[in-house]
Amino acid sequence: MGDRALSRRGFLAASAAAGLGMTALSACGGDSSGGSSDGTTTIEWWNISTTEPAKTVWAGLAKKFEAQNPKVKIKIVQLENDAYKSKMTALTASGKLPDVFHTWGGGVLKQQVDAGLVEDLSDNTKPWADGLLPVAKKPYILDDKTYAIPFDIGMIGFWYNKALFQQAGITAPPTTWSGFLDAVKKLKAKGITPLALAGKEKWPGMYYWAYLAMRTAGIDALQKASDAKDFTAPGLVQAGQHLKDLVQLQPFQKGFLGAAYSTPTGQAATVGNGKAAMELMGQWAPSVEADAGKGLGKNLGFFPFPAVEGGKGAITEVFGGGGGHALRKGAPQAAVDFLKFFASESTDVELVKKTGTIPVVPGAESALSDPNIKAVQAQLKAATGFQLFLDQAYVPAVGQEVNDSVAALIAGSKSPEQVTQSITKTAKEEQ
Repeated sequence: MGDRALSRRGFLAASAAAGLGMTALSACGGDSSGGSSDGTTTIEWWNISTTEPAKTVWAGLAKKFEAQNPKVKIKIVQLENDAYKSKMTALTASGKLPDVFHTWGGGVLKQQVDAGLVEDLSDNTKPWADGLLPVAKKPYILDDKTYAIPFDIGMIGFWYNKALFQQAGITAPPTTWSGFLDAVKKLKAKGITPLALAGKEKWPGMYYWAYLAMRTAGIDALQKASDAKDFTAPGLVQAGQHLKDLVQLQPFQKGFLGAAYSTPTGQAATVGNGKAAMELMGQWAPSVEADAGKGLGKNLGFFPFPAVEGGKGAITEVFGGGGGHALRKGAPQAAVDFLKFFASESTDVELVKKTGTIPVVPGAESALSDPNIKAVQAQLKAATGFQLFLDQAYVPAVGQEVNDSVAALIAGSKSPEQVTQSITKTAKEEQ
């Protein structure tokens, strides 16, 4: 999840963190860490796993680490995606980050690194981090230095209800944008809501524009636009037009502009309860659909974002990201030990089996059993290009403007041209 709801998400879970009072929200990263009079080191671990099963699994892992390290205590702070991002922005500005914290990498992590707030993990994790899946490590390597360790990797794609597709006479998932729009029309003709969207949270809508930009202008266009601080290239404007074409079909569930992602009436539950045929979401989707709703079981399928006819991008270029853990500068050795524990094969197997994550430790691949997660992994392994979530790839202000502008386009208050102009304006202001 932004977005990303690593997040966003089974791990990007975007439900309200029940039971987190103002104490957790006002906690200042790093303040409670360090040694105590009895020689115990307390590590503060901030993450976004607020939905089940990840919330319980992660708490269990913390207990397991404590059992193996009697002189270490893990204090868990869990925040839903958007609350986490805003809190971390405030902590970054204050110069204090938690001992161990969730990161999606990219521009947000770079900003924290540039501020001198993040530990360089290149040397003290090398012996065991070298064996992790290379694509999973990419978002956290800046200037050839490693600043976080991945625990998940994945991509955004369409999760769909096979039974509803069958009812609408759709025999196979669409592979082109025009075919996708046709599928939306067929579903509507049968009285089926084609798509669920958490319009209130903005980042899920960004996925559509980002993928359409990749497919239309080509994957390199997004990085070029960021480097030049100019997002007004014709292909990026066309991406907004393609999205507008979809929006004009009124494909989303009733009240989508006020809908959250993982609440009982939100995007994931709408799909999980069979009330919408599709959602564009990450590999955590099945887990959150089952937690927020009933889940679709064998009726759930997955397909990659379609190609745009005449576009410069390929269907094998994927958009997504993973989750990683970074450490604040000067974090205790116990925090490094915790990262090693979290990146071990036994921990990864548990995450794969119980939370549906895609393995980053090669030895944990054998634990994959879900056919949809296997399909996602196959897409990732065959990927010819990879683009990190835009609200993480770019610096926070630009990423937020992408989310806000695309949300405005979906709501009908901004044109495709105005979206690119707004993002450009923000990018130039960040110079």
